[in-house]
Amino acid sequence: MTLETSLRPAARGSHPRGLRQGPITLICALICAFSCASVFAQQQQQSATTLNFRDVDLAQVVEVVAAVTGKRFIIDPRVRAQVTIISSTPMPPDALYETFLSILQVHGFVAVPSGDTVKIIPDANARQVPANDLPDHVSSSSDEFVTQVVSVHNVNAAQLVPILRPLMPQQAHLVAYQASNSLIISDRASNVSRMMRIIQRIDQAGDEEIDIVRLENASAGDIVRVANTLFAGPGQQAEVAAGTAGKVVADDRTNSVLISGEKSQRLRLKALIAHLDTPLETGTGTEVIYLKYADAEELAGRLKEQVQGFVQASAPGGGATQPAAAAATDRSTMVSFDKGTNALIVTAPPKVMRQIKSIIDRLDIRRAQVHLEAILVEITTTRAAELGVNWAVYSEEEGSTIPIGTFNQTVGNTSIGSLASAILSKDESALGSALGSGLTLGAGMIEDGGLNFAVLLRALRNDGTSNILQTPSITTLDNEEAEIKVAQEVPFITGQYTNSSSTSSGSSSGSVNPFQTIQREEVGNILKITPQINEGTAVQLKIEQENSAITQGVTGAVDLITNKRTISTTVLVEDGGMIVLGGLITDTALESEARVPILGSIPIIGELFRTRSGSKEKRNLMVFIRPTILRDDVGAAITTNAKYNVLRDQQLARRKGKITLLPGERQPLLPPIEELSRYADPTAGAHAPAPGTDTTTASPPVQTAPPVPPPAETPPQSNPPASNPPVSNPAGPR
Repeated sequence: MTLETSLRPAARGSHPRGLRQGPITLICALICAFSCASVFAQQQQQSATTLNFRDVDLAQVVEVVAAVTGKRFIIDPRVRAQVTIISSTPMPPDALYETFLSILQVHGFVAVPSGDTVKIIPDANARQVPANDLPDHVSSSSDEFVTQVVSVHNVNAAQLVPILRPLMPQQAHLVAYQASNSLIISDRASNVSRMMRIIQRIDQAGDEEIDIVRLENASAGDIVRVANTLFAGPGQQAEVAAGTAGKVVADDRTNSVLISGEKSQRLRLKALIAHLDTPLETGTGTEVIYLKYADAEELAGRLKEQVQGFVQASAPGGGATQPAAAAATDRSTMVSFDKGTNALIVTAPPKVMRQIKSIIDRLDIRRAQVHLEAILVEITTTRAAELGVNWAVYSEEEGSTIPIGTFNQTVGNTSIGSLASAILSKDESALGSALGSGLTLGAGMIEDGGLNFAVLLRALRNDGTSNILQTPSITTLDNEEAEIKVAQEVPFITGQYTNSSSTSSGSSSGSVNPFQTIQREEVGNILKITPQINEGTAVQLKIEQENSAITQGVTGAVDLITNKRTISTTVLVEDGGMIVLGGLITDTALESEARVPILGSIPIIGELFRTRSGSKEKRNLMVFIRPTILRDDVGAAITTNAKYNVLRDQQLARRKGKITLLPGERQPLLPPIEELSRYADPTAGAHAPAPGTDTTTASPPVQTAPPVPPPAETPPQSNPPASNPPVSNPAGPR
């Protein structure tokens, strides 16, 4: 203020002496200003501190820094070091503290702020305690310990970890968080700032332009396969690692190739594709396509029908010339098959060839299988009883028998008349047949020339039960009809003819030539199922089930009676679920009585004039089915192994594998499934016996055929290696 006031001009009209005092005042002001500047510089020099230590304990250096900066320090007991620092110039408190942090870094320690206190700990534990976390600005010259989260936008954060890790000290922390594509860094501020600059330089967006090349003659899938095979060497792998390699992708719908990468790589690939996309010299090409799952003969017929449909679209031109062009295209397209190798031979123009191969790719797929288990349960209970009396009264005269009265009624296929005929014939077999089964009680009196009588009492009770369980099972492909039959062929007479042979004169010779026509019908269980796997785990089943049997008591081929039960339905079942297809429950009661009118109704006495019978039959028939989807070979092997082991366990349980009265002989036994299946338990030994196998008796080993190797994925060669057996049905690439 003094200086500014001194430089102000004098007011107009003032005393002339003021003009003489101006220079003197200006000189005094300059002297005062220089004196103030000297005092301020001296104060600044007195507040600065010069550090010069030689082999001084670190705790003493902390005391000096605490006195100069006014900070409070807590020293970890593990912090011990001898410090040497040489400085020729004094340092202000801020520079002194930064120098102190550098001293701690040299000796492997770090200062971690905690409120108003600074903790000095080994740097190995610094990343585990709170420090200067997530600061707005990271100093590039400070040695304080900070933690920072760095977001990465254009590259994968996990790929940067192995690149940046060698640039950081051992005690620093670096990890990638995949969810937000970020890096978490804990280190000293100067190194964290350095890592952030490196990440910023690497995290740059590359050349993301994509070129689309539309093909006219070649197939996009074939072009991409050739390009990838050509650039699959070590040099290409290095380019992929460096992120400079080009990439080609086929779009079969538009028959185009998409190219990405650097400009030079894209130009290189476009030149290659342009060279490959050239028409054939003959205009058409012939390819042999090996099928893996479909039948070549069946597929060839379908393709011929499809070719007739799209030759019009593939023919060039229009108007009146289009039918001629379509006819030419039709003549140049041929589809045949080779049954021995299950392959298709296709000759067609490039566009038609692409359409045919696209159809083949969608039809020649592995189809799922369905294992079907049917359960037929039939439980029958029958009860029958018959009771009756037969009697006869007759008088025996000389040479004749005159009946006076009789009641003759069959009870249990036996009557007093049939029994008397058998006795009179004196035939023991006829007598046994006449007696039949059941209880027969007889009484009577027979005298010569007198009145005779005979009484026959018949009582019969018949109870029967049957429990029939049938579980047929079959495995079939999706949408393929499967049929299983467990039946007998029973003869049925459908016609007969008899003629008499005649002589040359036309008279009959008396010989007879009988002639019969017989037709055999299947009687038993017949199951036809066509499964269709829907989206998800549901299976639609078209089922035709027939269960038939011959009625008991009928012999020969005449008048045969068959009981037949059929089910025709379509159901929807979940994979592994069970559903009832149908059932029949019958409960029948029959009562019959044969009696003499009026006399049979008299109480007590009427029992002599009647016979009674009663029967009751209860039948319960149910049919169930359970489908199981076998989507791959592992599922089919699991189902097969389970059925195989059930049968083998039954063989093992039969007399423990021994044969009665033949010591040393063994029951026939299936070999363990592990010897036949390539899905055996890998933890079991190669020669470990199956559970339940009796190893005490020496028996010759079971000779099993070696496992058949799976079909090769390469086309058949003219000279196959000697170590590999020839495959009858090879499958080659398309």
